[in-house]
Amino acid sequence: MKKVVSLTRKAIEEYDMIKQNDRIAVGVSGGKDSLVLLGALAELSRYHPKNFKVIGISLDMGFGGDFEPLYRYAEKLGVEYYVKHTDFKEIIFDIRQEANPCSLCAKMRRGALNDMALEHGCKTVALGHHNDDVLETFFLSLLYEGRVNCFAPVTYLDRTGVTQIRPMIYVRERDIRGVIKHNDIPVMEKLCPADGATKREYVKELIRRLEKETTPGLRKRLFHAVRASKIDGWKI
Repeated sequence: MKKVVSLTRKAIEEYDMIKQNDRIAVGVSGGKDSLVLLGALAELSRYHPKNFKVIGISLDMGFGGDFEPLYRYAEKLGVEYYVKHTDFKEIIFDIRQEANPCSLCAKMRRGALNDMALEHGCKTVALGHHNDDVLETFFLSLLYEGRVNCFAPVTYLDRTGVTQIRPMIYVRERDIRGVIKHNDIPVMEKLCPADGATKREYVKELIRRLEKETTPGLRKRLFHAVRASKIDGWKI
């Protein structure tokens, strides 16, 4: 966790993600990334020069699942934690029966998460995207959209007044797995029927194979390309 906290602090300070006396809502999906981010920010809030408070917020998508372990985890960290129930599963899978549900689901989740953050007095929402997510999104844009693009470390949404931050852009997924393995963190079971069958999973495996079989150091060069390509919000 010490390494994750250090890299998280690096991103926060390089991209000025946090202001004095901020109240930050961490979007907690129940997966490993968001749970580790909640822990890292809770730890950092205890000694960072800028005073800020962290809370956890989750959306119950309607797939079932036990949120009680997450309440206990948040209590252990000393942070507030809230869950909002939604009918997203019914809308996306039962009523609309989306063949490719991920895009609509992501859009609905983002809107609901931002609304929930505002309800709890937070104008900053922290998302658990890590370094591997950066590279995969970059590749997805190249392969399927034909453009050089990626999400930004900091995004201000003028329609809501919410600022989204991604403090783990320097953290590798393998380091997150290490934190989960060596700490008592209750990762929720993945219940979405679309999980594991996405273009992102294909790109994740493609990058892994390219680096292992033909191009050692590929991840570092890809990340440099993201930072050097003048994509909105990124800098070297």
